[in-house]
Amino acid sequence: AIDYQATKNCLDSGMATDARHFVLLSAFCVKNPWLQFQQAKLKFEADLQAQDKMTYSIVRPTAFFKSVSGQLEVVQQGAPFVMFGDGEVTRCNPIAEADLATYLIDCITDESRKNKILNLGGPDEPLTMKKQGEMLFKAVGKEPNFFFAPLWLFDTIIDSLQWVADTFNSEKFENAAELGRIGKYYAVEDMLTTDPSEKFGTITLQEHYDRIAVEGQEYDPYTTMFAKAPASE
Repeated sequence: AIDYQATKNCLDSGMATDARHFVLLSAFCVKNPWLQFQQAKLKFEADLQAQDKMTYSIVRPTAFFKSVSGQLEVVQQGAPFVMFGDGEVTRCNPIAEADLATYLIDCITDESRKNKILNLGGPDEPLTMKKQGEMLFKAVGKEPNFFFAPLWLFDTIIDSLQWVADTFNSEKFENAAELGRIGKYYAVEDMLTTDPSEKFGTITLQEHYDRIAVEGQEYDPYTTMFAKAPASE
């Protein structure tokens, strides 16, 4: 509903009020779509490109910093950093939310970004999961401690949840199975831009880790399951 219909409502409202340009925050992962939310995003991208009442910029960021920060709290508490396979399966260059926001706003006036699909990553070189773990341990001042989980574990969990969903017609378990598929996707797919024109920003992942190691981070049920930012005074 959010990835398609709610965004479609925004497009319809824009066309009804003679808006001139639509900046869409999509996702890099739609390049290889086998998840429901990716199909929804692609469906709206097609709608946006098919209309002729306004120009558009479709921005596909690799990953947000918060999506690779979810293990901060458990690592601070002494737990190992969990990764899949050997920790070298995938690479990414995530982008800071502030840098992404700047890029999105600039799309409004930058003629070179109009009527284009724009893949976008941050300034870092390709980072494996293991490298991200090393950076996180550096930020919290602890010696690296890794736990390597086998990739087949995803299939076992997903298949079990899907069996319960199908057997008992359970939407709850269907959603859980899809969440498992999302987890597997990001464990096996690169979220990486290498072309200099597809890298943007100045904030590095290490700088982000160093900051949240001191300040904490806000709770997000999808990316930072153990996070709880310090209460404001």
